[in-house]
Amino acid sequence: MDTPATMTVTTTLAGSEPGEARDRAPQEPPARPNGPPPARTRAVPEALLRGARGRCPACGRGRLFSSYLKVSPYCPDCGEELYHHRADDAPPYATILLVGHIVVPLMVLVEEIYRPEVWVHLILWLPLTLALCLILLPPLKGMLVSLQWALRMHGFDPQSPEREGPPDGVVPVVRAVRPVR
Repeated sequence: MDTPATMTVTTTLAGSEPGEARDRAPQEPPARPNGPPPARTRAVPEALLRGARGRCPACGRGRLFSSYLKVSPYCPDCGEELYHHRADDAPPYATILLVGHIVVPLMVLVEEIYRPEVWVHLILWLPLTLALCLILLPPLKGMLVSLQWALRMHGFDPQSPEREGPPDGVVPVVRAVRPVR
């Protein structure tokens, strides 16, 4: 019976000798000579918390919503453009998913333990479901808008081809900068 042959595999980078690739530090990507400077990173967790509180994802001070679910086109505090968001149907879907995962297990638990009448279920679960949906919808929408801002999605990136001008009738917020003394 023959024994299997041992095979050694060596990988090298193009233009280098074996062992030489491990001794070099990784190279930086080449700088773009005429391109815009790289954009500063935006902290996603911080933006999500600000959005959940209904605050501007950029500064954390201005109100994100001008009414219950209407996103302000600009932050009233720092002037950040917020009209680029594309929240669409995602916040209601997330709200339904979250409320369903809260209410349905509770409903099944109450049914299995107490076996109440149907009218008790209606009186208990319909108001709870409605209240949870109305309470959770604005924070979830704020988190989604803030996530889009943090990831520079849908025109939140100044170099994006998706970037659009402000909606008709919206006047940009211009803040005067006070000189530091």
